[in-house]
Amino acid sequence: MENNRGGWGSNIGFLMAAIGSAVGLGNIWGFPYKMGRSGGFTFLIIYLLLAVFVGFVIMIGELALGRRTGTGPIGAYHAVSSRFKWIGWLAVFSPFIIMSFYSVLGGYCIEYMSLNLSNLAFRAAPISGEDLFSSMLTNPWGSVVFTVLFLVICYLINRGGISGGIEKFNTVGMPALFFMLVIIIVKSLSMEGAIEGLKFMFVPGYAVAGGFIETAPSIGTVLATAGGQMFFSLSLAMGAMITYGSYLGKQENLVKNSAIIVIADTIVATMAGIAVIPAAVAHGIQQGIPVGEIALGGPSLLFVTLQNVFNSMGDIGALFGTLFYLLVLIAAISSAISLVEVVATFFIDHAAQKGRTANRGRVVLYVCLAILVEAALVAFDGLGSNGVWVPGQSLGIAGWNDCWLDFMDMLSEGLAMPLGALLMGIMVGWEIGPDSTLDEVHSGCGRGIDGFFRISIKFLVPLGMVLVLSGQISEFFGADAATIGYGLGIGICAVGLIAALTSPKRRELKK
Repeated sequence: MENNRGGWGSNIGFLMAAIGSAVGLGNIWGFPYKMGRSGGFTFLIIYLLLAVFVGFVIMIGELALGRRTGTGPIGAYHAVSSRFKWIGWLAVFSPFIIMSFYSVLGGYCIEYMSLNLSNLAFRAAPISGEDLFSSMLTNPWGSVVFTVLFLVICYLINRGGISGGIEKFNTVGMPALFFMLVIIIVKSLSMEGAIEGLKFMFVPGYAVAGGFIETAPSIGTVLATAGGQMFFSLSLAMGAMITYGSYLGKQENLVKNSAIIVIADTIVATMAGIAVIPAAVAHGIQQGIPVGEIALGGPSLLFVTLQNVFNSMGDIGALFGTLFYLLVLIAAISSAISLVEVVATFFIDHAAQKGRTANRGRVVLYVCLAILVEAALVAFDGLGSNGVWVPGQSLGIAGWNDCWLDFMDMLSEGLAMPLGALLMGIMVGWEIGPDSTLDEVHSGCGRGIDGFFRISIKFLVPLGMVLVLSGQISEFFGADAATIGYGLGIGICAVGLIAALTSPKRRELKK
């Protein structure tokens, strides 16, 4: 299918947008915390291995699939597969569900940036991070208002199209984010006691030795944690790279672009950790808080611990707070607009198949309104502060009985994304064959990795994804479900392989 839906203005613009999609809230509050409590440098090594042998390969496959078909994920999977064409629905389901909580968190960022800017302008007395966060969570209508504001920003960017909206924003936003990140890092490392935070992140075993956690997690837990973080961080298995790839020109080198995206995302994630963890640890030590009680991950890191850090800096703290929450907001927007684009592209492509030209502005508006409906539920829940019933709560299921954010995260990052990545690897490796993807890769002169790609997509990606999916199932259903989790992961892989090997399209190709 010829891509007549527009395209990127330049390859640099595409890279900025793809990196922006990858660089999000998960990099800032997830990566450093998970790295520290999961063995520091050990976690980093496992993450890098997964990024090279699984993430990099899947990214090449998704970009190639999008460019080859010129459609979003649903149309792309329907065009190439007999057995796995339904995976495209997972790739649209995941970003839609992720936006239910991502837009709420983006609204929190706007609220905190505004507060720090107000403190800077009027020299108002700072409010403690705990009191501020608690008052925000228990004011659901206020959260909904800021969620609407965040979605309005996404709407205005996405309605401008690929080159006129998404590319323009990221071309300015990503360099600005990097610049602000460097400023925050310099300030963070200048604080007394910051070295303890660096040890937490990078020294193997220091999380236990330093008193941050009581016991080290198992290798299976680390693998599942690193794998889940990698997929969420790199925007894989959520349709974003297929969608962005569908707007790429045939002359672009997919191998080089994929490598740049993976490397840049990992660097920014590590820099984000260096920006926030040392500052949080240093402030906690200065306040006499035991290191094991310092919040170093999740929403509490961003909206409680770090707000207290900025409050402790005096008048200049409001300036650093404004810069930091602006940085986080840019990261949230750059990821959110890619998720909105995945869902919007489905309707635009569907209209094209019917011989109609969709009104982009109207489609994006309807998508954002649909997201607002589910986001309002997450906002009213207030991370479990307002007594809203959560599925699984009465059953005591470990992974989603706390709040709606956890439940939505379990559905998307925990299950749909690793399941989609596992079956996508089986589809490319065993049904349509690696050469079909490599033919698309070669059109942009992406040669030299054929053998690596064939081995990885056929063996390493399915193996890695079985371990990640199994670990995620075990994590969400509790440690007692570990055996069930691994059994389900292996069973899904086996069924997928059988489906691929008996695919009618595969038999037709063999003839």
